[in-house]
Amino acid sequence: MRPLLRTVLACSSALLLAACGRDEGGTSQAKAGEVPDSLKYGGTVTVGSYADLQSMNSLVSSDNNSAQVQQYVLFMPLVKYDAKLNPVPWLAERWDTVRVAGDSLDLTFHLRRDVKWHDGVPTTARDVLFTFDRIIDPGTAFPNASSFTPFYNPKAQLLDDYTIRFRLRPHSDFLDAWFQTPPMPEHVLGKVKPEELLNHPFGTQTPTGNGPFRFVRHLANQEWVFDANRDFPKALGGRPYLDRIVYRAIPEMTTLLTELLTGRVDVYLAPRPPQVPQIRANPALEVNHSSYRQWVYIGWNTRLPQFRDARVRRALTMAINRQQIVDALMYGFADVGRSTVTPAHWSYDPRDPQTQIPYDTAGARRLLAEAGWVDRNRDGVLEDAQGRPFRFRLETNQGNDTRKDITEIVQAQLKPLGIAVEPRQVEWNTLVARLQDDVGGERKRDFDAVVNSWVDFFRKDDRDILHSANLERPYQYVQFANPRADFLIDTTGVMTDRRAALPFWKEYQHLMVRESPYTVLYYPRRIAGVNRRLRYGEMDTRGDLLNAHRWWLDPSARRGAAR
Repeated sequence: MRPLLRTVLACSSALLLAACGRDEGGTSQAKAGEVPDSLKYGGTVTVGSYADLQSMNSLVSSDNNSAQVQQYVLFMPLVKYDAKLNPVPWLAERWDTVRVAGDSLDLTFHLRRDVKWHDGVPTTARDVLFTFDRIIDPGTAFPNASSFTPFYNPKAQLLDDYTIRFRLRPHSDFLDAWFQTPPMPEHVLGKVKPEELLNHPFGTQTPTGNGPFRFVRHLANQEWVFDANRDFPKALGGRPYLDRIVYRAIPEMTTLLTELLTGRVDVYLAPRPPQVPQIRANPALEVNHSSYRQWVYIGWNTRLPQFRDARVRRALTMAINRQQIVDALMYGFADVGRSTVTPAHWSYDPRDPQTQIPYDTAGARRLLAEAGWVDRNRDGVLEDAQGRPFRFRLETNQGNDTRKDITEIVQAQLKPLGIAVEPRQVEWNTLVARLQDDVGGERKRDFDAVVNSWVDFFRKDDRDILHSANLERPYQYVQFANPRADFLIDTTGVMTDRRAALPFWKEYQHLMVRESPYTVLYYPRRIAGVNRRLRYGEMDTRGDLLNAHRWWLDPSARRGAAR
């Protein structure tokens, strides 16, 4: 999923454990200086993924690919990040900060005056104010509310049409919220009630952007089409080189690979690691990869009797051979998981024994017995004191063969312990709806356990997914509540001194391992299969599409462009 969430580190950052890379001999940037700009214009690039985009409305969408298209293709965030993770202006021409008290900071954005929405209306600070007002309105149910926690004063000041001021608590990554959430057009959505934004046609049928590409059409579960914005500001590079970007949803990864190998897809997002040798064997293709900020997990519905006890959740983690999963499915493109903090975060320590749960089936059996799960009727399945068998559905989304394989491996690994697992695949948007479903004001959370993933923002903050204050919000579907976890999330969320914050971050990681509301299976690397005819500059932990407005096609190979 993304569902979305939290921190980014670029390839050049010394904090990363491994560098970005592309295959030796790649031609994506080679010879770029030999082609004049006048010959770089034209052509279509097709990007393929196994899941449809959820929505182009940044106020309600919750998956990573949708976020990338919003940030880099259709809209303009106030800021973006350079390769060294420094925030740099984008929609905002500049910003100022003034300390007004020990715990208060005034942040003033000065917007560019040459950006228009694609219907010709100028983009102004009123759009930023409208977006902020919808973010803090409970009726919107904004998925990433924790990103705006430091913006504690809801009365943002509109100084003029191109200047807006916020008062906030200091935080080392306070600008990240305005990268993750591009402003939406007030003149289009201003009269839409907050509770109606989720299903409003703006998200999937009529999005009006202001970025380097314009929305053309969307065919559900098939494709999204974006054309070059010929009025994109010249000061920001002018119109993109490409005429068109097509995002295709192909919910079967073998088919996706075939489409890449035959040239009908130019960029294959997140291929399965076992597919990498086939991509590398094709001289027309290359593999781009880097460390990433994603963690793949099993999320346990802690409201259910079998997952309510932390000893049981920890036992399940101990009984799953995560190294075997990494070796069998990831082909060296992942590290075994620990806590919810990834290797991309500055506080992560791979040498900390307290963040490591070993593979230990004997220990798992002892913990299960302590928690009251034993085979009482000798049928091979554990039961609790009320005689309820330890059975559960382990669900994931259709089209992702790696996750499907995970569910089957976990089924096989837990069966000897007397735990019956039923693997199940569900269509992506259906799965998201079941995890987050709100019926009559009460979220059903109609699932037992799920294989999924989070992608962290620059600002690592687990408030949305693990804080008890968000039990009724979309991302807190594991229904975990722990007062100490709440305290640590609240504390680390506002600390700016890393040295002072480190003990709290360590304690938080230790607590997440002991409580195990998630079993973190592994931290995957970001992988993309790319046709060499595409000259694309950078792809790294900031995302696959970060340079899309500067992508161009080799003129000699443009005849074979995707339809």
